[in-house]
Amino acid sequence: MVFKRKRQINIQDSIIAVKDVDGEDYISLTDMLKNKDGDFFVTDWLRNRNTLEFLAVWESMYNPEFNYGEFAVIKSSAGLNNFKISVKEWVERTNAKGIVSTPGRYGGTFAHRDIAFEFGTWINPTFKLYLIKEYQRLKGIETNQYNLEWNVRRVLSKVNYQIHTDAVQDHLVPKVHWNKGLFYADEADLLNVALFGQTAKDWRSANPNRAKQGENIRDSASINDLTILSNLESYNAELIKKKLDKKDRFGQLQEMAQSQIAVLKNIDPIRALKKLDDTTYIEAKNE
Repeated sequence: MVFKRKRQINIQDSIIAVKDVDGEDYISLTDMLKNKDGDFFVTDWLRNRNTLEFLAVWESMYNPEFNYGEFAVIKSSAGLNNFKISVKEWVERTNAKGIVSTPGRYGGTFAHRDIAFEFGTWINPTFKLYLIKEYQRLKGIETNQYNLEWNVRRVLSKVNYQIHTDAVQDHLVPKVHWNKGLFYADEADLLNVALFGQTAKDWRSANPNRAKQGENIRDSASINDLTILSNLESYNAELIKKKLDKKDRFGQLQEMAQSQIAVLKNIDPIRALKKLDDTTYIEAKNE
């Protein structure tokens, strides 16, 4: 499993961690336990036969590699006084994916959100409802974050586009030509090679599935890349006006691109934006 960024939600003054595991949200059961009265552990919850049956149903829906044979053996012992099973044993014996346990400072037991909500019922019904509510609020904030980043990318991709195309039209395109688009595409690829090291056609060949969906080389660019590209468009427009030939322009554009990449590589543009309120989620850097 691949673990990515960790976020947090606040439920009744308790901080509950949320991790991205293989593109899915997993919520910390370890943190949730702090809201249950008395000394309880996840293993206490796993001893319950209904819990095991619920987990098996979830695995049957989302995990084709789930070991039903081992589950049957475990289930046959559930309910006995001496029955006990840890998260580690459950995962190793059944190849379960819905619950994971990780060591270390930021570790603990995490469960897929569906399972975490079920676990919340065991904490108490009120806590479960707050958990669902706060998780939905987090997803709403992250949706706004995505929209913010999308809008920034959209604006950056258009900032100096007109300046660049006007320079190409005024200084490179002959007054009479059957296909002016060739000149625009040629100059766009000059910038693509200077920044990305490949043409638009090269990118389509390397990413056929994304190309079929209508994406292009600039759709895969980061905000920093698009910032540099915008600067290259403006600079190339000035070089075109000065009537520098293509080879000389490429050398200067490539040098400029490399210089700006070095400057911006450690800058997170989204974090640099001012957070106006809680509807915009400024994501922390990966741990």
